[in-house]
Amino acid sequence: MTSTKKYVGMDVHKESISIAVMNSVGKIVMECVLETKASMILQFINGLRGDVHVTFEEGTWAAWLYDLLKPHVSEVVVCNPRKNALLKDGSKSDRIDARKLAELLRGNHLKPVYHGEHGLRTLKELARSYLTITKDVTRVMNRLKALYRSWGIACAGNKVYAERHRSEWLGRIREAGVRRRAEHCYRQLDVLRQLRQQVRRDLLLESRKHQAWKLLRLIPGIGTIRAALLIALIQTPHRFRTNDNCGPIVVWG
Repeated sequence: MTSTKKYVGMDVHKESISIAVMNSVGKIVMECVLETKASMILQFINGLRGDVHVTFEEGTWAAWLYDLLKPHVSEVVVCNPRKNALLKDGSKSDRIDARKLAELLRGNHLKPVYHGEHGLRTLKELARSYLTITKDVTRVMNRLKALYRSWGIACAGNKVYAERHRSEWLGRIREAGVRRRAEHCYRQLDVLRQLRQQVRRDLLLESRKHQAWKLLRLIPGIGTIRAALLIALIQTPHRFRTNDNCGPIVVWG
């Protein structure tokens, strides 16, 4: 009996997707270029008969495309191009890349990037927001201290950031333009801190919906935020092939 498996390689770009469809014996049976739109992609996928397996590289569009295709195909593999040396071999073009992805998927030679646990998408995005805003806060704080130091004003410690001491610190800057610049940095810092508190509340509220949060909180040294970030970043311990070298693992449902 002839196998009905089809292996679909997608080279995804902002405006278009190059697609190559390979059958179970390694023959390219279809190639096309589609606009990067959900309706067109689903129309194409639903027109393929049989056991459909799809792959594309990790990138800006990966999470959206994974969630879009997962309910409509047998398997979706989001591959890591940095860990797939075979993708770099030979000539390069959108058409060739799509063919190569389909061929590597058929041969089971791709290193996948984990994209499961759809129920954790909100927590994952909130964790990204929290980490990004935290980095922004640190950047503004460093920028503020660099400004003072560039004018020979020592500013060790955290006192320079406190609202009640700002007038004192701003008074040490004699140049009006530099003082205005410092005021702008303070305003930016206040907005970012307020935003971080809001995202922190949202992150904690969302994390408490997951059973794993309570389990992780039982481990000494893991606080509320760290537990939330662990769930968002790890998602599930079952994604790891083995725990032989990882020590004890908290298993959550």
